[in-house]
Amino acid sequence: MFFPALKAEFTKLLTTKIWWILAIILFLYVAGVSGGLGALFGFLSRSAETDASQAPPTDVLAPMLYGSVSTFGYVFPVLLGALAITSEYRHQMLTPTFLATPKRGVVLAAKSVALLVFGALYGVIGVIASVGAGAGALALFGLDAQLGDSDTWALMGRAVLALALWAVIGVGLGALIPNQVAAIVVTLAFTQFVEPTLRAIVSFAEWAAAVGKFLPGAASDALLGAPSFFTMGMTGETLEWWQGGLLLAALALVLSVLGYFVSWKRDVT
Repeated sequence: MFFPALKAEFTKLLTTKIWWILAIILFLYVAGVSGGLGALFGFLSRSAETDASQAPPTDVLAPMLYGSVSTFGYVFPVLLGALAITSEYRHQMLTPTFLATPKRGVVLAAKSVALLVFGALYGVIGVIASVGAGAGALALFGLDAQLGDSDTWALMGRAVLALALWAVIGVGLGALIPNQVAAIVVTLAFTQFVEPTLRAIVSFAEWAAAVGKFLPGAASDALLGAPSFFTMGMTGETLEWWQGGLLLAALALVLSVLGYFVSWKRDVT
């Protein structure tokens, strides 16, 4: 029963436009951020009139740029995961889905696995964008892109994993908040305003920073194992990369379980 449900979820995603529209926006956004900031810091590092302290060291700059795929791009797989759920509520597609697969837990699990794969695809697209634009900007200013470093390639792999987990988090969020408009507003508000604000605030106190490292975005940055623009110049401990991955996986599981019991089991007719 699971594999037919999984096949159906892939078919649903592939027959809609939203997945490739979000993928294109993700690519352009991440490429713009990585390339733009790479050019900015490259200019600062090479400017004779600028204090070198204004730019990160070259061995930090490359992973920071490549990690922008997670730091700035994770909102896109979250949106895709949430829309995969909420669109079925909005267009009343859940009734035939549940008639075909009466076990609703199987349907939710199939959606999670399908979005895990699509999230990984987004990760690959985002990595191509961040590394391509970032390395190009660094090369333009004669800086080391560190593409021959094994740690850089490990970072790319973990970035793909991070976006895959974010897509599953989106599934859990959509199950918990089935209203499509509300789910989109919550996703954008939290990822673009609430969490960045909280991470800026907690950086001012050591005890707060110890709590702030458990925020979802901080966990995602920790999973990459590279400095981010939120932590540049800050001191304090961060999670290990595997701890960040486990925290994201736990968040996806908690949201999915809550969504299952809060709304997924309700009558949809």
